Amino acid sequence: MYKGKTIAVVIPALNEEKSIGAVIRFLPSFVDTIVVGDNNSTDNTAQEARKNGAIVMTESRKGYGSACLSALAFLKQNPPAIVIFTDADGSDDPAQTEELILPLLNGTSCLSIASRSTGTTEKGALTPTQRFGNWLATSLIRLFWSARFTDLGPYRAITWQALNDLQMSDPDFGWTVEMQIKAARMGLRVSEIPANYRKRQHGESKVSGSLRGSILAAGKILWWIFREKLRDLEPAEMYATKTKNNIQS
Repeated sequence: MYKGKTIAVVIPALNEEKSIGAVIRFLPSFVDTIVVGDNNSTDNTAQEARKNGAIVMTESRKGYGSACLSALAFLKQNPPAIVIFTDADGSDDPAQTEELILPLLNGTSCLSIASRSTGTTEKGALTPTQRFGNWLATSLIRLFWSARFTDLGPYRAITWQALNDLQMSDPDFGWTVEMQIKAARMGLRVSEIPANYRKRQHGESKVSGSLRGSILAAGKILWWIFREKLRDLEPAEMYATKTKNNIQS
């Protein structure tokens, strides 16, 4: 607990046995609950996470968002005040945790994002494709919803109330952009801090580490942006009917 607020950390992970332990150990002592969404790893990720004090929720459906949703399902039993999302590869700086949640604690924001675009990024931590993709996505969000983001970075904190209101659903690469689009549409107060971003400590990224991963991620992000913009352009009655039909089917 920090300043009277319960804090939980969600760590989606797939085959990160060499880094997950250190990620957990270096989190601040004021964190109340650490939940690893293990995306059906084939190595010792789950064992290492438990050994270092985390609760592990195994999710067989592959996808970053699926792992996050599995962890959040556990937290729903006893919701914290604030949820922090951080990657399992050691690229995010846990020393920034207090800075990240401060806007939520003082009530100036509901969502706080560590921006790799405005912070210090270790050489090689972000590929040119990632930098361009972030610029394009955030520019489109600004154009469509007048929300000023500089990054879709994974290191972020959000109040439980805001997270519940967003009704997150994306099972894979669209998780971060979904959160930001919905936050923009709802007019949530959002802030950014400059991130201290590092290269992953071990292995290769599931996204930027391969051409296929990069293409899939980019495609899903753009799909979310344009789908949601088209949704905004639909008459309310048409969207309500379509949603009802989808639910019934």
